[in-house]
Amino acid sequence: MGAAVLSEMATEIVVPVCAVIGIAFSLVQWLLVSRVKLTSERHASGGSGSNNKNGYSDYLIEEEEGINDHSVVTKCADIQTAISEGATSFLFTEYQYVGIFMIAFAILIFLFLGSVEGFSTKSQPCTYDKEKACKPALATAIFSTVSFLLGAFTSVLSGFLGMKIATYANARTTLEARKGVGKAFIIAFRSGAVMGFLLAANGLLVLYIAINLFKLYYGDDWEGLFEAITGYGLGGSSMALFGRVGGGIYTKAADVGADLVGKVERNIPEDDPRNPAVIADNVGDNVGDIAGMGSDLFGSYAESSCAALVVASISSFGVNHEFTAMLYPLLISSVGILVCLITTLFATDFFEIKAVKEIEPALKKQLIISTVLMTVGIAIVTMIGVPSSFTIYNFGAQKDVKNWQLFLCVGVGLWAGLIIGFVTEYYTSNAYSPVQDVADSCRTGAATNVIFGLALGYKSVIIPIFAIAISIFVSFSFAAMYGIAVAALGMLSTIATGLAIDAYGPISDNAGGIAEMAGMSHRIRERTDALDAAGNTTAAIGKGFAIGSAALVSLALFGAFVSRAAISNVDVLTPKVFIGLIVGAMLPYWFSAMTMKSVGSAALKMVEEVRRQFNTIPGLMEGLAKPDYATCVKISTDASIKEMIPPGALVMLTPLIVGTFFGVETLSGVLAGALVSGVQIAISASNTGGAWDNAKKYIEAGASEHARTLGPKGSDPHKAAVIGDTVGDPLKDTSGPSLNILIKLMAVESLVFAPFFATHGGLLFKIF
Repeated sequence: MGAAVLSEMATEIVVPVCAVIGIAFSLVQWLLVSRVKLTSERHASGGSGSNNKNGYSDYLIEEEEGINDHSVVTKCADIQTAISEGATSFLFTEYQYVGIFMIAFAILIFLFLGSVEGFSTKSQPCTYDKEKACKPALATAIFSTVSFLLGAFTSVLSGFLGMKIATYANARTTLEARKGVGKAFIIAFRSGAVMGFLLAANGLLVLYIAINLFKLYYGDDWEGLFEAITGYGLGGSSMALFGRVGGGIYTKAADVGADLVGKVERNIPEDDPRNPAVIADNVGDNVGDIAGMGSDLFGSYAESSCAALVVASISSFGVNHEFTAMLYPLLISSVGILVCLITTLFATDFFEIKAVKEIEPALKKQLIISTVLMTVGIAIVTMIGVPSSFTIYNFGAQKDVKNWQLFLCVGVGLWAGLIIGFVTEYYTSNAYSPVQDVADSCRTGAATNVIFGLALGYKSVIIPIFAIAISIFVSFSFAAMYGIAVAALGMLSTIATGLAIDAYGPISDNAGGIAEMAGMSHRIRERTDALDAAGNTTAAIGKGFAIGSAALVSLALFGAFVSRAAISNVDVLTPKVFIGLIVGAMLPYWFSAMTMKSVGSAALKMVEEVRRQFNTIPGLMEGLAKPDYATCVKISTDASIKEMIPPGALVMLTPLIVGTFFGVETLSGVLAGALVSGVQIAISASNTGGAWDNAKKYIEAGASEHARTLGPKGSDPHKAAVIGDTVGDPLKDTSGPSLNILIKLMAVESLVFAPFFATHGGLLFKIF
């Protein structure tokens, strides 16, 4: 069979060292961002002179506007503080509610899994090899509960740290925009990199430490050890669900309220300080797009790692106790951190942004460079970390696999991610014809805009689904369910770069809002708008990655669940399975209906409050009076906390109810149905919303002759575009991105509770 070249000791060193390097790199980026001072000192710009490699030559700095204007700096600092305090306050409120749920669900995990063998402390025959004795079910219950809490805490921490750096960097990006678009880009991108590397490195380090600590108890029982570790993925995704849904409702309630009254009714600019909802809107960008996205991608990473580890533990890696090969998923993530580190330097150190048109290509190059370098990294890790030949568990049998086949599994996932990213960009960027066609449809009003946008979203599903299908076929053919799990890991291996690009968008968006509210010149607002427009497209790419990886992750978890629940085959013609299939396919629609209506209800309250303030506060429209921002922040906070509970309960309770009352076969149908329909709706919703948003920005920017015929701001086509954007907001930032968590979370929850369902499930069928 051969053995891995990399020794166990080397693996024990490489994984934590790479994680520590990632954390150290993120701290260095944070220090560089912090050199931009939020004080009124002259030339407080975060660095050395304009000839610095990270700075820009004098020809780039068209004008250093407002460099002596102390009041502008003070205003920026005050606005940043208001946004930061609002975001922190919301997250603490959200985490209090989520914390109660977390403790209650942890108790549930312990009770359900402990009851499998009647809370016995005696060793039991192993699930896959009855000749061997494994640790008692009570141990699995205790350690699964611990790993669940660990995953939940890491997910919460990832989201919170991301939000803090984003709110720390937004005003600094605005101030750097006075010196040119290039410097502002570097601050925004570095800040995104802080979040990306912190999340990737923390997720890897905590998982590595948990495995080693659990190993002290489990010893040679790797099957039990890695089954207990799956709780880590469940904890990560549980928090991600509430972060995504709660944050999504918050941000879109504020955004819709601000747009409908401010832009459409009052004809004032976006982020105008006279708009009472403007602070809530900027807070929402951080709690939804930063904290929510951070928790979401952490959940994907944790689950794909757990799925791969569970399958590997019952394959030759686990049976023969090959530790280096067993930790292959963690080695991929380790190399990913180093690759993303090098890639980041291309954006911040090796090349300079010299013009607005170079921003989007610079961000796209990050994806290409990281994918190319990662392909080489995967080849090296596979060659030294995996034996030349080994066996993988495949539904009751062991399948022979070569290491080059495993490399192709990871590689196909990695490149499928890039394809999904570029297809997403094509359908959501206003540089291409699909979005320009949507913008052109605004000539005849909002109705045709909505029709064109929906058609674009449906069409944008085709290529990503083929990419996912090919990835599944190739990876399953070569290495069964383990192949699919590592393909998902391949797609997520460049997570640090993906998150840096994704977080860059909301930071730039906030920077533009601060520039508007601080009364900075139109020229600076143009620069921040250029940064935001590029970020808007890359945010859509990030969502594409998240949805694509979720499809592969949930399929890998589904395979692990079917194996663990001892289901020999899933036959859709069996009534038990088919009823699950059709109900599972309905769940994403039910979930979307709940989240969309939640945004609508919250936005209704917001619109009424903004209208009330415009109508009752004397001098508000004239800029003589200050709006009541705090009330709007409270409306968004209260609505999102209240409205996130029903969708969250739907997702968390479905596997428990179906598994307990209808059994594992029906549950397998539910998981398959939710996966197939959820992926389609998620891609469609995200791309439709992204296209409507960028169609509006296309008209507002007026960068081409065609765009100028549709504008300017305030024209009828522009108002139609704003309405389309408003409809698309909850699609792209609430329902769409949350659906990928739905399919992952149901799958990982089913896997964690599989021993209970297999032993005690199907109560109704037993009765009848």
